[in-house]
Amino acid sequence: MNIPSTPEDAQEHRSQVRKVALSGLLGTVLEYYDFLLYSTMAALVFGDLFFPSANSAASTIAAFGTLAAGYAARPLGGVIFGHFGDKLGRKSMLIVTMVIMGGASFLIGLLPTYASIGVLAPILLVTLRVVQGVAIGGEWGGAALMVIEHAESDRRGRWAGIMQLGSPLGFLFSTVVVMAVSLLPDESLYAWGWRIPFLISGLLVVIGLYIRLSVVESPVFREAVETAAETEPKTPLIQLLRRPRPLLLACAAGIGPFALTALATSHIIAYTKSIGYNQPDVMRALVAISVLSLFAIPFFSALSDRVGRRAVMLTGATATVLFALPMYAMVNTGSALWLTISLMIAQIVQNMMYAPLAPLLSEMFGTETRYTGVSLGYQMASLIGAGFTPLIASSLLASSEGSSLMLSGIIVATASVTMVAVWRLSETRGRDLGSNFNASAPAHEAAADHIAYDDERPTSDLT
Repeated sequence: MNIPSTPEDAQEHRSQVRKVALSGLLGTVLEYYDFLLYSTMAALVFGDLFFPSANSAASTIAAFGTLAAGYAARPLGGVIFGHFGDKLGRKSMLIVTMVIMGGASFLIGLLPTYASIGVLAPILLVTLRVVQGVAIGGEWGGAALMVIEHAESDRRGRWAGIMQLGSPLGFLFSTVVVMAVSLLPDESLYAWGWRIPFLISGLLVVIGLYIRLSVVESPVFREAVETAAETEPKTPLIQLLRRPRPLLLACAAGIGPFALTALATSHIIAYTKSIGYNQPDVMRALVAISVLSLFAIPFFSALSDRVGRRAVMLTGATATVLFALPMYAMVNTGSALWLTISLMIAQIVQNMMYAPLAPLLSEMFGTETRYTGVSLGYQMASLIGAGFTPLIASSLLASSEGSSLMLSGIIVATASVTMVAVWRLSETRGRDLGSNFNASAPAHEAAADHIAYDDERPTSDLT
C-alpha cells in the first residue's frame, strides 16, 4: 500500500481510515444485532410462536434449529460474496450484504405466526433466516478487509478493534431492546411486541448505507487489480482448495471464541431459565458483559499489535479451558451476582480469543483470495463453533437431566481446537499484505523469518 508522502496526504489517509472503521463498525453492529436478536427471541418466544408443542423443551430445540440454519448458510455467503469481493472489490459487496442482511431481519418482524398460517410460518422464518445468513457470510470478511487494507501495518489491530466493537454494541443494543419489550405484558409481547426489535433493523440499514457509500475502495485491492490486469483471472475458491491448510487453520482458530459466545450469551438464557433464575437478572448480566467488551475488545486487539496475534489468542484459549468448570459452578449457585461475575470472566477470555481474529485472518491470505479466505474461514468457524452449539447443548441437557458438565466439556473441546490451530500458525503481525508470506506454516519453521522481521520493524511499532 502506498504510504502518504505529505502531511496533507497523511491527514486525508487518517480521515479515510476513520471513515472505513466507522463503516465496518456499523455493519458489524447490524450483523450482531440481527443475529443475537434472533437467538434471544429463539430462547424467549419463537418456540411458542412458530414451533408450538406440548413439550416446551422440544419447542426451544426446534427454535434453536432455525438458528443453526442461519449459521449453516453463512459459509455459502462467504463463498459467494468472497468470490465477487476478490474479483470486483470490497466496497460493492459490503453495500449489497448490508441491504440483504437488514432487509431479511425487517421482514422477520412482519411474519405471521403459526397460529395465523400454520406450517408456512416456520418455513418462511427459516427461509428468511437462511437469506440473512448468506448476507452475513460476506459482511464480516469484507468489513474486516476494508479496515485492515486501509490501516498502517503497525496499527491494524487497533483499527480492527474499533470495527469489532460492533459485536458488543450489537449485542448490547439487541439486549436493551429485548429488555424493553420484555416489560410488556406477555399477551402484548407475544402479539406484537416481539416484532419491534426486528423492524428497527430498517433504520440501522439506512444509517449504515449512508456511511458505507462514502468510503473509497481498499488501496491494497486497487493495487492488486492494476498488477493483475494482464494475467489470467483465477477462481479464489479453487486457489484456496488447492492448498487448504491456511483455510482449515483459519476456521479452527475461530471455533473456540464462537462456541463460548453461543453458550455464554444465547444458550445461557435458556439454561438459567431452566434452573430458576429471574429473566431480568440474566438480562442485566448480559448487558454488563456487553459493556465490558466495549473496553476489552479494542484493548486486546491493540495488544496484538505489540505482542503478536498468537500470544493473545493462546493466552485466551488456555484461560478458557481452565475456566470451563468454574464457570458453570458459579452459575449453578443460583446467585445473580455469581452469574454476572462468571459471565464477565467468560467474556474476557472470549475477547482474548476473538479480538485478534480480524487482523490474524486478514494477514493469512494473499490479496487475490483474501476476501474468500477470510470470509469462508470465519463463517465456517461460526457454523461449527456457534451454529449448532445451542442446539447440541439443549439436547445434551435434556438427555443428562440438566447436568452442566456436558456444557463445560463443549467449552474445553472447542477452546482446545483454537489453541492447537493458533499454535500451528506462524506470527502474522505487521505482515506485508502484498507478499506471499505463508502464515499457515508451523511456527518453528518460520522462526528465522520472525527474527529478521523483528529486527527490521519500524521503531514506531516497538514503542
